[in-house]
Amino acid sequence: MSSTHFSSQNGAGGPPYANGPSQNPVALQPPGPGYMAHQTPYNPMQGKGPMPPGPGLYNSGPYQPIPPVSSNQALPVQPMLNRPPMGHPHSMTPPQSASPGPGSRMPPAHATPPPVSANNYQHAPAPAWQYGGTPPMGAPPSMGAPPPMAMPPFRPVGNHMTSSPSLATPQASLAEYSAAPPVFHNATQPLGPPTTLQGYTQQGSAPLPMNPMAAPHSYQPGMRAPYGGPPPSVRPTPPTTGPPMGNANPPLGPKTDGHMPTPGNGAQVPNSFDHLEMGPTMAGPVPPQQPGPPTRHMGLSYPSLPPGYQNTSAPPNTATMHHPMQPSTQPYSHAPQPYQQPSAGPAQLSPSLAGLSLQSQTPESLRVVNLLQERNLLPPGPVTPPTPCLPQDLQKINCHPEVFRSTLTSIPQTQSLLNKAKLPLGLLLHPFKDLSQLPVVTSSTIVRCRSCRTYINPFVSFLDQRRWKCNLCYRVNDVPEEFMYNPVSRSYGEPHKRPEVQNATIEFIAPSEYMLRPPQPAVYLFVLDVSHNAVETGYLDVVCQSLLENINALPGDSRTKIGFITFDSTIHFYNLQEGLSQPQMLIVSDIDDIFLPTPDSLLVNLNECKELVQDLLKSLPQMFGKTMETQCALGPALQAAFKLLSATGGRVSIFQTQLPSLGVGALKSREDPNQRASAKDIQHLSPATDFYKKLALDCSGQQVAVDLFLLSSQYCDLASLGCISRYSAGSVYYYPSYHQQHNPAGVECFQKDLKRYLTRKIGFEAVMRIRCSKGLSIHTFHGNFFVRSTDLLSLPNVNPDAGFAVQMSIEENLVDMQSVSFQAALLYTSSKGERRIRVHTMCLPVVNSLSDIFAGADVQAITGLLASMAVDRSVTASLSDARDAMTNASIDSLTSFRTSVLTIQQPGLLAPACLRLFPLYILALLKQKAFRTGTSTRLDDRVFAMCQLKYQPLAYVMLMIHPALYRVDDLTDEGSLNVSERIVPQPRVQQLSVEKLSRDGAFLMDAGSVIYLWIGRNCNPNFLTQVLGVPDYAAVPPNMNMLPELDTAESQRTRAFVGWLREQRPFFPILHVIRDESPLKASFLQNMVEDRTESALSYYEFLLHVQQQVSK
Repeated sequence: MSSTHFSSQNGAGGPPYANGPSQNPVALQPPGPGYMAHQTPYNPMQGKGPMPPGPGLYNSGPYQPIPPVSSNQALPVQPMLNRPPMGHPHSMTPPQSASPGPGSRMPPAHATPPPVSANNYQHAPAPAWQYGGTPPMGAPPSMGAPPPMAMPPFRPVGNHMTSSPSLATPQASLAEYSAAPPVFHNATQPLGPPTTLQGYTQQGSAPLPMNPMAAPHSYQPGMRAPYGGPPPSVRPTPPTTGPPMGNANPPLGPKTDGHMPTPGNGAQVPNSFDHLEMGPTMAGPVPPQQPGPPTRHMGLSYPSLPPGYQNTSAPPNTATMHHPMQPSTQPYSHAPQPYQQPSAGPAQLSPSLAGLSLQSQTPESLRVVNLLQERNLLPPGPVTPPTPCLPQDLQKINCHPEVFRSTLTSIPQTQSLLNKAKLPLGLLLHPFKDLSQLPVVTSSTIVRCRSCRTYINPFVSFLDQRRWKCNLCYRVNDVPEEFMYNPVSRSYGEPHKRPEVQNATIEFIAPSEYMLRPPQPAVYLFVLDVSHNAVETGYLDVVCQSLLENINALPGDSRTKIGFITFDSTIHFYNLQEGLSQPQMLIVSDIDDIFLPTPDSLLVNLNECKELVQDLLKSLPQMFGKTMETQCALGPALQAAFKLLSATGGRVSIFQTQLPSLGVGALKSREDPNQRASAKDIQHLSPATDFYKKLALDCSGQQVAVDLFLLSSQYCDLASLGCISRYSAGSVYYYPSYHQQHNPAGVECFQKDLKRYLTRKIGFEAVMRIRCSKGLSIHTFHGNFFVRSTDLLSLPNVNPDAGFAVQMSIEENLVDMQSVSFQAALLYTSSKGERRIRVHTMCLPVVNSLSDIFAGADVQAITGLLASMAVDRSVTASLSDARDAMTNASIDSLTSFRTSVLTIQQPGLLAPACLRLFPLYILALLKQKAFRTGTSTRLDDRVFAMCQLKYQPLAYVMLMIHPALYRVDDLTDEGSLNVSERIVPQPRVQQLSVEKLSRDGAFLMDAGSVIYLWIGRNCNPNFLTQVLGVPDYAAVPPNMNMLPELDTAESQRTRAFVGWLREQRPFFPILHVIRDESPLKASFLQNMVEDRTESALSYYEFLLHVQQQVSK
């Protein structure tokens, strides 16, 4: 079949290393000879038959063999199964498959992709993912001729991408979704001299877990460490009352959700994360870890549509109709609920659950849809996630999908079954999301499994009043005496009614065992570009004014510290020490050897020195108002910020307006504007230097996160600058063409974003660990963070607007289980100095049939995970590879459904109802700013879109991928919502096609970060006067960015609807009112993903291509 696909590989796999290259002996064994032969992992993004060249969407032309992945000679190393090393600076080569697949489906990619170093991109050369017989990395590449129709390789793009130097036909795959655990051959391919990151060893050392997507567990199938099967099913007996027993809680030891302490001198401290998070059962601290280093041509005529395609009505929609991102009405289970302990607990659910086969009665999610005939597939409101097939009492308390959701809500029993389904398995998290209700527990004893350190949760089984069985590893644990008392009901002897066992999302106030040092104070450092270009934009006034307005709302307590650095060609510090009559500027001109002039007075207590801080903020804009200094020394300014905060940790906020031109980290323009639309593969998606990545790793080690605000009208190389935030768990904000006079809408957006940024909650010195039931393993992470060990993410700062994703595989058969569980634990320090642990637990059923797997597929979660994988693939391989892999993902899944699930073969392109939107979402991704070709796209715009796909929570990502279109000139109160005593209309979602637009209407498009209001030339005059306040169409202002507050019912409805949409997200989307003559009309029409453009297929043409490949 196909050979181009996503292979998952993201080099953070492998066991954690302790102080050097000592490795897991099991991992060093040579690959088992027979494993790969009989179970080839599915590579989700495999290439199908050649894509129709159409408007130039896909590569076409004769096959060209791909040269060896790297020009560097692979150093022979002992094969190992561990995570690929990440110690070398950006030696990224595209992964390729071991041998030409008989069915390669796309022309190969052209050139070897440039080296990469991006957040989920391996910092160092990573082993190639090869399935089947894998020659040693040092073996000469086999350049056998590929089959006649080969598809461009599509390798997995995980946190770390690896490539294999010895391959015949490259294979592309977004992520080896299901792939059985790949064998890793670890080869070191330095692109340059080994570098030493602060505290991290490089070449040959343990892999640098900097990628959230690194494959933590690299295992060789067939050589797994033996796990004992789950204990025999024990039917729990109801809790019995009796005299209290002695406290059976295990002795407390070092915890693992811990943070890394930092000594006062700022020196790198030993990594103690692991032994903090693991909790108090380990005897003695864990040694510090040092991470190492189409051939069918479209005619000119549009293909004729089948008769039923244009006129069919929307399919019946059984889901609740709410608008996208509408606050869910299903609250987390906050208050204690009556708890009926399942007969055997979720781990050993009675056979009746397994007997709830979805095939006995075909569910709505498996209703067969012919995509070529049913045109109106969009539900009137948002797509709701599927509900796992669990007993009602467990489902009621399962974790909310806005916080924790899986791409598959029914987990396959085996990896081979997952491979057959051709669907990716992964989790999407929004762990620090703002919640209206959150149960908080204060207890000196946090009950956890003695073996795997899972926190007690609603899905454990109580064997009796004194014993509970872990739902992840099945160990039987004693119930501590303190846990017998329920603080909510104030009753004794009912541990199964405690809040911890009634809520899937809960927060603990952590005792002292979860601290390695006193909780750090909130520390905020603002680093401001004051060059001529920066002052000209006027951003400095906005920043200073916003800080003045919100200075009392900064999260913190009496210990909160604040500091300021400004920079142009020199670095300016500000002495704000208590007792001074006014702030004192200290200038350091030696940017090659940066130092702190008065280390003790540059970071000051905000409460004690607030007046000096306010004086500085009032004077800063005028202080540099007439500067003619055009140079910019961003790198030295960042070094100064690191020195200043390394003793305490904290948050650095960088405001930058141009390409850094002086000192370390200086950059040169790499963008050729003439190539924006014509190039098939986009160059320079990877960093130009490793300076920002290495500094970010140093920052992460000292609990410092860096947030980047980029306000510029020129190319700033966000691919390089973004690394400072990506690896330090920071955020990136980008405001292209920012100018106080020329772009008032951009200024308003910046103001609103800045207010949210300054006042939202924040967690310091955080770590997050994701645990899963025995038999499952995590191999790739996506998001902004640094991977401290195989499954521990270092988050110097955590904010409520950050999302994460992980890819998973099934390491051992789950045959004896009826359900599996996943738990994410986030340990952080609040701005008030409290150490807290937020825990989310999700339970999902295990199934043994393909139909059940498909019935539980979550199409939006799958799309979001594929988007993250495709971003990695674009950087580590090429953009065309990523595009091919996404196309193949939809082809493979529909092929599997047709061949393995459907019992009666019918003509047409058939999909289960739950995946009916999958091809549409894939096409939308191909046309998204991050991945589109043939359309002029600025390089920084493209890179920023990729950043957003990687770290935004799924709800916001889906609006970027597939915007929501509404007709708003005829809003009524029918079906409206009542939100905070406001009536919010709920218009129906329209298809993204120009044919849905009407010249006599007004249409609102919500594209996530921007909202367009398109006014038809013959728009209803009543709408123009009652909503826009203009007499006719010609009077609509050309740059209208807000709706006037008119005292009319129409105005109130429209403003209520726009306001409600904006409230659903933490950032502020700009509103653009556009007419036919507006320059922004082109941007509006580019979001019409169902229409054909000069460079991309229409939705119907895309479906024909997919059908052609599925029918092969």
